[in-house]
Amino acid sequence: MLDQIPYLPYVLSAFIGIGLAAATGFRVFLPMFAVSLASYFQWIPTHESFEWLSGLPALITTGVATLAEILAYYIPIVDHLLDTVSVPMATIAGSVLFASQFADLGTFPQWGLALIAGGGTAATISSGFAGIRAASTVTTGGWGNPVVGTTETAGAGIMAVLAMISPVIAAFLAIATVITIVILGKKALRKLIKRNEVLNN
Repeated sequence: MLDQIPYLPYVLSAFIGIGLAAATGFRVFLPMFAVSLASYFQWIPTHESFEWLSGLPALITTGVATLAEILAYYIPIVDHLLDTVSVPMATIAGSVLFASQFADLGTFPQWGLALIAGGGTAATISSGFAGIRAASTVTTGGWGNPVVGTTETAGAGIMAVLAMISPVIAAFLAIATVITIVILGKKALRKLIKRNEVLNN
């Protein structure tokens, strides 16, 4: 019955892509490692254009990068340095993972959708958490940053797994996360502006 629904494969691919892109907004490499691991053990299919993700070199590289990224966010100052590059890196990673679900569309629509939906979702979440971490640094002296970092890591792992096993739930969670991040990001920005005004006066 479900296979009679028009464009269902593309809808499911969009849900998976959005979920994976959202996951890269939390952590850049963890979702890529999850996809690489699942592809390597053939738990999920891999299009020939993205077979490099299922290879052992990609699995090892993304695994090491994931561990390094997670640990780095618990080191003061280093976490702020990562924030400066996390948004563009998340945008690229989100676009790649989203595009991997639409390899049959053709190059232009595939990467056009990937940049808008995948890259946009990843960039929004990544920039939102960078703002939240900046506000945490100002208001808690950096003591609250490990909590933010742990939340990001957990979010990346949960979203990546959900995208592969329950894409519909992952897509709705991704949308809810983007909305929440935008709201929290605006609040954090207002706090920083007010604090700077008080200090300047």
